[in-house]
Amino acid sequence: MKEQEVPFIDVHTHIQFPAYDAPGDRDAVIARAKEAGVLMINAGTERGTSAAAVALADAHADDGVYAAIGLHPVHTGPSYHDADELGVPEAGDAGKTPSLRGEMFDYEYYRALARHPRTVAIGECGLDYFHFAGDEPRDSQIARQKDAFAAQMRLSKDSGKALMIHCRDAFADLRAMLRDAGPEGYAPGVVHFFTGSVDDARDLLDLGFSFTFGGAVTFPPRKGASSGMYDDVVRFIPADRIMSETDAPYVAPVPFRGKRNEPAYIPHIVARLAELKGIPAEGMKEAVWRNAQRVFGVEDRRRT
Repeated sequence: MKEQEVPFIDVHTHIQFPAYDAPGDRDAVIARAKEAGVLMINAGTERGTSAAAVALADAHADDGVYAAIGLHPVHTGPSYHDADELGVPEAGDAGKTPSLRGEMFDYEYYRALARHPRTVAIGECGLDYFHFAGDEPRDSQIARQKDAFAAQMRLSKDSGKALMIHCRDAFADLRAMLRDAGPEGYAPGVVHFFTGSVDDARDLLDLGFSFTFGGAVTFPPRKGASSGMYDDVVRFIPADRIMSETDAPYVAPVPFRGKRNEPAYIPHIVARLAELKGIPAEGMKEAVWRNAQRVFGVEDRRRT
C-alpha cells in the first residue's frame, strides 16, 4: 500500500468463525486482506465468537484486526443455524455450542471483553423477527431479544464503544427502542447489512447511526416491484454515513458470488458503492475510512 493511501476497511466480518479453522487458513485470509490494504473488525455473535474475535484482534493488532463483541438476537434462545458460525456440535453435546440452548446476556462477561483496547464496538446485537423457534410463542422470543438488546445498548454507553446493530424484519421496534432510550441510552454506531427502507434510513440517520453495505450491492437488481429499491437506499444515505463490510463468510460480492467470502474482497464492494453514489472509487474509499475512524476510533498502524 502506498504511503499516501488510506486503507480499505471491512467493518463487519467473522473470520474468527470455524469456517476458517482449517490449518493455516485464517492466517492466509488475514495475509490476503493485508495485501489488498484491508483492515477489519470481526464481530462476535455469542460468548465464544466474541472472545475469539478479541483474541484474534489481540494477536493481529499490527495487521489491522479489531473486534466487536456481543450477543446476536437469534442466540438469545435455542438455535442452531450454521456450522460455519458455531462448528458442528458433538452428538448430544449442547455445551460445545451454547447457542443450541440459548444464552442469557451476561453483562459482566461482555463488559470485560469490551474493556480490551482492540474492542471497538458492541455487537452484533439487535432484533431479528425472521428467525423464530417454532415451539415457543413469538412474543416471549421477542421479549428476550429486546431485553438482551437493551442491555447491550447500556453497555455501549457505559463502555463508550459504538453499537453494531443487526436488524431483520424489525425496524419499527428497533427505532422505537432507540428513541425510547434517548441520546443518553446508547453510543450510536452502525446498522450492519442494512435492508431497511428509505424511511427507516431517514429515522436512523436522525438517531445518529451510519450504515454498512456488503456484497449484495454488487448483485443484479431483483425483478418485480422491489427492483432497484436497494440501490435507491444507498443513493439516499449520505456518503459520510456509509461503510463497507463483507459479513464473511457469507454473501460474497460479484465476481466471487457463491464462494466463501473474505475481507480481501472489500474493494469490489467499495467500487460499487462509489458507482451508486456517483463519486470516484478513491473518494468512496476515503469516505468509508474516515467514517470508520469517527465511529470506531480505528487507526492504520501498518504505516507506523
